[in-house]
Amino acid sequence: MASVKLTINNQAHTLDVDPEMPLLWAIRDVVGLTGTKFGCGIAQCGACTVHLDGNPTRSCSIPVSAVVGQKITTIEGISKNADHPVQKAWVEHQVPQCGYCQSGQIMSAVALLKQTPKPTDADIDTAMQGNICRCGTYNRIRQAIHTASAEMGSSPKMPKSNPKIGKR
Repeated sequence: MASVKLTINNQAHTLDVDPEMPLLWAIRDVVGLTGTKFGCGIAQCGACTVHLDGNPTRSCSIPVSAVVGQKITTIEGISKNADHPVQKAWVEHQVPQCGYCQSGQIMSAVALLKQTPKPTDADIDTAMQGNICRCGTYNRIRQAIHTASAEMGSSPKMPKSNPKIGKR
């Protein structure tokens, strides 16, 4: 065990953990922020996505020792009242069915809109690739991202389009 200092959602945390513990388990089991989900454990499904210095990162496969000094943001840190434009668009478009993948989907969408405020369908497909939705709500995900983009003042609402997110 070692003392590891992490900044999660702008709060400093000193954790007494194995430095090789995956960040996901430090966030969920030690800090108690359970919005970030375990899906596959091999960084393939996206359920565990968090931001490291603003970049979407799979937290299940990165040790806490590798993120010391970086700003970690979880789904709980996106907004205080679930009122981020992406979260509001998710509700408006009724994106979640089972909801399990949604925190990772939202984290990836927020990062996309920070980098590309007016994304095309191709931009969305590329940014969201690897975020698996077992319920198949990819078309609603794309619509919600366009709606959030418009809400953020970047582009007009986009019409419905053919879902290709997650398809290979």
